[in-house]
Amino acid sequence: MHSLQVRQWILAGRPMLQAAMALCMAICVGIVSAQEPIELAGTLKKAKDTGSLTIGYRESSLPFSYLNQAHRPIGYSIDICTAIVQAAGAEVGRELSIQWVPVTSENRFDAIVSGKIDLECGSTTRNTERQQLAAFSPVIFIAGTKLMVPHGSPIRSFRDLKGKTVVATAGTTNAQALERLSARFDLGLKIIRARDHADAFEVLRHGGADAYAGDDVLLYGFLAKYAAGKKFDITRDFLSYDPYGIMLRKGDPQFSAVVDKAVRDLITSGELERLYKQWFLNRLPTGERLGIPMSAQLEDLIGATPEQPN
Repeated sequence: MHSLQVRQWILAGRPMLQAAMALCMAICVGIVSAQEPIELAGTLKKAKDTGSLTIGYRESSLPFSYLNQAHRPIGYSIDICTAIVQAAGAEVGRELSIQWVPVTSENRFDAIVSGKIDLECGSTTRNTERQQLAAFSPVIFIAGTKLMVPHGSPIRSFRDLKGKTVVATAGTTNAQALERLSARFDLGLKIIRARDHADAFEVLRHGGADAYAGDDVLLYGFLAKYAAGKKFDITRDFLSYDPYGIMLRKGDPQFSAVVDKAVRDLITSGELERLYKQWFLNRLPTGERLGIPMSAQLEDLIGATPEQPN
């Protein structure tokens, strides 16, 4: 081949060679980039730096989050949050410890927003209004507001509450539901706002209110804990529906993705269904047995197999 032909061949092939080299470099850069760890931010960076996450727990939200005989937090929500912490540890590459901080219905949102806690693990309703303040995990439970009344009370529904005194926990959707019903149906309710669920139950138990408005599962929990099934009744109708979620800070996409995946992994693996049976059907570590079958709504959400009667 003459030198002129060789030169023409090289010049003709140069664009193809350059394109091939550019493609090779792009692939190599992509491989290096894929191997480089993503820079951590927000809650995950804090977890990596400190080796811990802070969980806000409730003291009397049986069986979601409450204290056992040793005054340690236990419950359905606590187990879910523990799984989230383990998932976060795997994400940041170190085992994480848990710092426990008690919260109430009133201060739980401030605790999340201010950074005092990283997760709120209790019985918190996930709704549109609250999603303006905080982020939430996928739904872990579906409850509804009902009324607990003394046995033999003439109160059978909210329509029987006209002029009555009703206690609810401050900062809850239960108190909001009472306000809406009172205004809409001109009930003239006197609403007492207790510090926490246990305080609300004590108000009813000592005659300070005609009814206690709370999430049905928490009301059944009090009946079981205090063996009070013969002293109090729970009305049939719901005043509101309340899907629960684990609460975390807004604007933290890395941590939110970890929380979302951790809860969805519990659902797809069947572990969430097992946890439900442990905390709602079996005898609790503190001795109570609630015996509350999973609702059809929650079964649909997590794809659970309906519990068969014995």
